[in-house]
Amino acid sequence: MNTDKVIKKFSSFFLDEKLKERIEKIVVRTAIISFILHLLFIAVVDSHLLNSPAFKDLTISPISAIYTPFSIILIYEVYLLVYYLPKSITNYIGKQYEIITLILIRKLFYDLSKLEFSSDWFSIEGDLKFTIDIIATLVLFTLIFLFYKINAKNKKKGMNLTDKTKRYIRLKKIFASLLVPTVAGLALYSLGNWLYEASVDPYALSTSIKSINNIFFDDFFSILILTDVLLLLFTFLQTDEFSRVIRNSGFIISTVLIKLSFSADGILNAILIVVAVSFGVILLYIYSQYSKIENSENLD
Repeated sequence: MNTDKVIKKFSSFFLDEKLKERIEKIVVRTAIISFILHLLFIAVVDSHLLNSPAFKDLTISPISAIYTPFSIILIYEVYLLVYYLPKSITNYIGKQYEIITLILIRKLFYDLSKLEFSSDWFSIEGDLKFTIDIIATLVLFTLIFLFYKINAKNKKKGMNLTDKTKRYIRLKKIFASLLVPTVAGLALYSLGNWLYEASVDPYALSTSIKSINNIFFDDFFSILILTDVLLLLFTFLQTDEFSRVIRNSGFIISTVLIKLSFSADGILNAILIVVAVSFGVILLYIYSQYSKIENSENLD
């Protein structure tokens, strides 16, 4: 009983609804301020009050300033992912798909400011990447819609929670509560390390901006993979359903593919992301059909 109280107090601190609302307000205000500061920075550089080639990629156009608030909003999306972990594995996976789609959209804002309008559109590498990414974004948005639609049909109303299920939910709360400070620490370390490297070598800022996804999200998805594997192992204590074990195993593969996408560039990056999300959607659909068969057999 004492253990339950400690777990409840620990999880309620990091996963409290009021805390989520406070973080949301802070994130929105910070995003707005950062956007204004980035615009002011561009204005200062354009006025030649601060002139350095090192700031070239930060001051391409006012459109590139959208990149900054989007980065802050993405951190909040990471918190939401962890927040939904104890509530639903499928919603937790869905949030992963939302995050990778938002990362792609953030990249679009950056690439949009560098477009070169020409009759040879597909011969220009930057324009070709932009075209591939914008198509991939539309495909991902559709896939995420299908994922949540299938998931909504799978939800069982009035389902009684067994003792095993309650223990599994409690375990997910522990995992989520531990993830919040871990992710926060990783974010601060990644930001601090990036700022330090930029101050030591300002001319490397242009290169680091292009690979900024690798600064935090590559490590973040590594943590998610480890978490998913541990949850899968504990799933065996909660259920012996073949379909659920295969579903959760498949979700790990989907997360691994997303992580691999950070190491790829161009069309391969977009392909890996689309394949990862497509795999998750197809897997969830097969699981829903499998569940219908299992339910009909139970009725017999």
